[in-house]
Amino acid sequence: MKKADIMTLVFVVLGFSMAIFIAGPILKLLFSSSLGTLRTALLEKSVYSSILMTAYSAAFATVIGLVFGVPLAYLLARKNFICKRIVEGLIDIPVVIPHSAAGIALLFVFGSRFLTGRFFKFLGVSFFNSIAGVIIAMLFVSIPFLLNAAREGFESVDVRLEKVARTLGASPWQTFFRISLPLAWRSILSGSIMMWARGASEFGAVLVLAYHVNFFGNYACVTPILVADRFNSFGLEYARPVTAIVILISLLCFILLRVLARHRKTK
Repeated sequence: MKKADIMTLVFVVLGFSMAIFIAGPILKLLFSSSLGTLRTALLEKSVYSSILMTAYSAAFATVIGLVFGVPLAYLLARKNFICKRIVEGLIDIPVVIPHSAAGIALLFVFGSRFLTGRFFKFLGVSFFNSIAGVIIAMLFVSIPFLLNAAREGFESVDVRLEKVARTLGASPWQTFFRISLPLAWRSILSGSIMMWARGASEFGAVLVLAYHVNFFGNYACVTPILVADRFNSFGLEYARPVTAIVILISLLCFILLRVLARHRKTK
């Protein structure tokens, strides 16, 4: 057998081993619960309240990320300014620090004993054990996914198109909303989905800031905390159906993201 063939064979064995390592636990868990068991779990008040609260909070955090993050991503893609490299580095920090530490850091800023927390409390917004706390925790840990995707989207837009629009009399606002944003929207959308999915899976930062919160009259916790609570209190069997539901939702988001990415490549 040739040396090149041996290398290919070794790579195939190692690669398939890694693929099985990733897919094995997910498939095992999904097929370990019947549809009836999943339906029964989904109809439990604590479960559907947790899923709805998690989806709502992650969506709210994503909207805030779009409003404040897209302008920053455009600046990073198009402008050179002092401390640009520092800002680019800051964006990725939430990805690398432990998220329980992120929760503590947020508590030192938005807690009611500190200046920002007092300001928002004066406005009637409290972040400790409230839905607002869940949202800022999700926003902090997941915003890098949206910022980086949006920046790459704007960087892929041909600058000459924007310059032509300006020479034809378009204002900077018109150029942004009619040229830059429409051409970068797929990247922004895929980044938004990634941000939503990452926010919905957050555990550590939310645990520190908002363990149980009042969600439209019902006290609920985010789904990752619900899964951990069930496992710690009642064991593997009780946590399994909820975990399977969470994985199914995550897989749907992943499939949607891959479809969008494929459309972007073929465009």
